[in-house]
Amino acid sequence: MALSIQSLLILFTTLLLKETLVVAETCSNCFTHSRAAYYPNSDEQGTDVGACGFGSFGATINGGDVSAVSDLYRNGVGCGACYQVRCTNSNYCSDKGVTVVITDQGSSHDTDFILSQRAFGRMAQTKDAAASLLALGVVDIEYRRVSCSYPNKNITIKIDENSNYPHYFAFVLWYQQGDKDITAVQLCETQNSVCKLLDRSHGAVWTTNSPPSGPLSLRMLLSGEDGDESWIIPVNNIPENWKGGETYDTGVQINV
Repeated sequence: MALSIQSLLILFTTLLLKETLVVAETCSNCFTHSRAAYYPNSDEQGTDVGACGFGSFGATINGGDVSAVSDLYRNGVGCGACYQVRCTNSNYCSDKGVTVVITDQGSSHDTDFILSQRAFGRMAQTKDAAASLLALGVVDIEYRRVSCSYPNKNITIKIDENSNYPHYFAFVLWYQQGDKDITAVQLCETQNSVCKLLDRSHGAVWTTNSPPSGPLSLRMLLSGEDGDESWIIPVNNIPENWKGGETYDTGVQINV
């Protein structure tokens, strides 16, 4: 009898462990509880001076459904990530909530998100409910990481206006689909494939004080929450006569 009880305990422990592992594997889809506010002095869209360095693009991307975050900023690695955010007050809030793109850093009243007014209102069921949410100012929410989607858009390089060969080169990347982070970027000379690792100066801005000459290509390291990493290489190169302030289509997009 003692052996039978011991066997049952082992079986029970094994089943419990398997159930725990299944939960852990699917928890990337779990919601996390927090709070959200909204930009009090903005128009419906976001800010064009966000910490991610997107400029005016950061106010209008995703139709203006954007947000600042606190811990999720992750020293700029979180810039461009997408999150589903939904408030939890059943009197006002929809089940779907809103999908926002991270373009800034900030916190207010113990919040993880400071949404644009447009995004904050889009968590509501109706226009009247949106007005009630805005009147509250800060609400309880739940959120989770989701894939970004930009149909008919490739990853695009926006070169900083102050870039000037051979002294300085800086850029941000627009329209990154999927749910992985760009954690490293290399800039390569296309003629001899010599590459140099760029610095993340702040937010989503990648820089070097000694840009290579000639046409240039990029290599971008994508990192997932599961530890998976892969390099992607754009089809199109940055032309030899690149100019500050210009945008260049890389010709590639991340499959999601």
